[in-house]
Amino acid sequence: MADTNIPYSLNSKKVAEATWRLLEERGVHTEEIAELVMVLQKKYYPDLSMEECIENVEAVLSKREVQNAVLTGIQLDILAEQGKLLSPLQELLANDESLYGVDEILAFSIVNVYGSIGFTNYGYIDKLKPGVLERLNDKSEGIVNTFLDDIVGAIAAAASSRIAHRKQEDHEIEEGEPTAPEQE
Repeated sequence: MADTNIPYSLNSKKVAEATWRLLEERGVHTEEIAELVMVLQKKYYPDLSMEECIENVEAVLSKREVQNAVLTGIQLDILAEQGKLLSPLQELLANDESLYGVDEILAFSIVNVYGSIGFTNYGYIDKLKPGVLERLNDKSEGIVNTFLDDIVGAIAAAASSRIAHRKQEDHEIEEGEPTAPEQE
């Protein structure tokens, strides 16, 4: 039981560490998310490197809003996997019910961090389900990833949006055009 006399203090480092740990424990690696970013952006930026994709995934994962979504979604998946949710939510999550859309709503909180372009990136990658998303959607082993697959797609979409914004800014600088300050 927590001591109610001690004031609550958020530890940002612990939140970030828990985010990375839970992703790893659920079998999701930064490189796999970066591969999704490459799928989304290679057509537009043929010189895009995997290192650049990884750097942008890590930047997205450093945002507190993203960490909050990751922690929340993975916890709900774990509780559903353990059968610890009340009915009918338990059945909705355990079966990844197609009419249950809260998993996508949580993903939108990630996508929105880098603007509306993320919504189209997210919709595309969510429909295509390449790489890690295909694995996360495999329900044959009894693992519940109802939230995680959408979260991973949203992280990739946000990182792709971040790249697009940065590439546009780089282009404007090359052209000698004034740029707006980035809101990060």
